[in-house]
Amino acid sequence: MKKNDTLPNEVFSYSNEGFEQIIYFHNKETGLKGITCIHDTRLGPSCGGTRFFNYANEEEALYDVTRLAKGMTYKNAAAGLNIGGCKTVIIGDPKKLKSEEFFRSYGRYIQSLKGRVYTGQDMNITLQDCEHMDMETDYVSGVLRKGAGSTTILTAKGTYVGILASVKEKLGKDNLDGLVISFQGVGAVVQEMVQYLKEHDIKKIYFTDIDKDRIEQFKKVYPLASYVEPDKIFKKKCDVFSPNAIGAVINDESLEDLDCKIIAGAANNVLKEERHGDVLHERGILYAPDYVINAGGVINVYHEMIGYHEPSAIQTTNQIYDRLTEIYKISKEEGIPTYKAANLMAERRINKMFSIHKDFVGARKKFKWNIE
Repeated sequence: MKKNDTLPNEVFSYSNEGFEQIIYFHNKETGLKGITCIHDTRLGPSCGGTRFFNYANEEEALYDVTRLAKGMTYKNAAAGLNIGGCKTVIIGDPKKLKSEEFFRSYGRYIQSLKGRVYTGQDMNITLQDCEHMDMETDYVSGVLRKGAGSTTILTAKGTYVGILASVKEKLGKDNLDGLVISFQGVGAVVQEMVQYLKEHDIKKIYFTDIDKDRIEQFKKVYPLASYVEPDKIFKKKCDVFSPNAIGAVINDESLEDLDCKIIAGAANNVLKEERHGDVLHERGILYAPDYVINAGGVINVYHEMIGYHEPSAIQTTNQIYDRLTEIYKISKEEGIPTYKAANLMAERRINKMFSIHKDFVGARKKFKWNIE
């Protein structure tokens, strides 16, 4: 290091915000370059997907990876899982850089972290990419040999039971009979959810999407549903508005049009800003915090980590109903919006579980992460 060079202060400032570790990595031969952020491992080894994106600069990548890692800590804790939160971003153009050697070199990097990080699919990371990573590391999910299957199945299941919990809380009903539901986005999760929706006598379903193939597919599986143009979906009066596509859909503009009693869907980062959650609370609209209701995917990954057993994975996913019920209880008792109640529940669990591990009692020989 030259005499006048200094390490960026903004990186070290994250340690003051509770982040445990930020790691920059690079492989000159393959062009691999990225950042891993481990936010919290008090509950167990950290778990979070890998995102491959052509960031404008390293500062933008650092902001994204830290934000996402912290979100995974809360998501995993709120789901009742014994894992912490992390995230990795790979910097570059996926269309130009992807290759077997690229992801095998990334797998070797993950292996070098010796189990502190367990990763898998996220933006621009495919099943094939994970298979290449798996050739070099024990700490990747979403590969066929581990037998967990698609995360979509449990994401749909969890979102469905989350809608039921929300309807019970807000409307006092144990089913969806006679309700009006609006789906913003009808991708794989909603298409999978249809099997559960058909068990109810739903009064009306509105839906929208920007993909013509998904629109046609949804019409086939649910012919009684009515298509609505994307910019009109917020204006439809309904009992449940279910966002299942892009994030930040609850914002200043949409709040002016929104006419619903419940917001519950599988999309990530539904609130553009936290203050929009405050507005929902003030207006009496029940919001199912996104990282709680859509946790079926990470639950699937967690059970793959510990040795996949489908009934156990389904049981944990069904508990999303109970966790949302607890969040709604905290919200009422504390007089706070549900998104704050979800954060509070996650923080309480981390602190309680960490407190019981203060004393050393010896390692458990029977329990191990599913490393083969």
